[in-house]
Amino acid sequence: MTGIAPTPEPPYYAVIFTSLRTEGDDGYAEMARRMLELAAVQPGFLGVESAREGLGITVSYWQDEESIRAWKAVAEHRLAQKLGRERWYRAYHTRVARVERAYGHRRPADPPPPGA
Repeated sequence: MTGIAPTPEPPYYAVIFTSLRTEGDDGYAEMARRMLELAAVQPGFLGVESAREGLGITVSYWQDEESIRAWKAVAEHRLAQKLGRERWYRAYHTRVARVERAYGHRRPADPPPPGA
């Protein structure tokens, strides 16, 4: 999943995961891919946005707090959390927020070149 997550009209929830990685991959990329795959099929999941350049920030969007709690309890996700603490993160912080307002802008597609 790449780009801006297509979220519904608020209210909904955002889980903001900010992290500093350890050196090396040590299975991280595969687990991150699997977590996105698994989160996407969870009830209440709305989308995800992620960026990493030194500091990593992943924001997942959820319909309600119950959906977030259910995701946190998924066994495979709990394993990823454990491995994150043991192997992949020097530090991390998770924040949960209710989105009250959301707005944005999308530039219209560029017109086709002349004669196209």
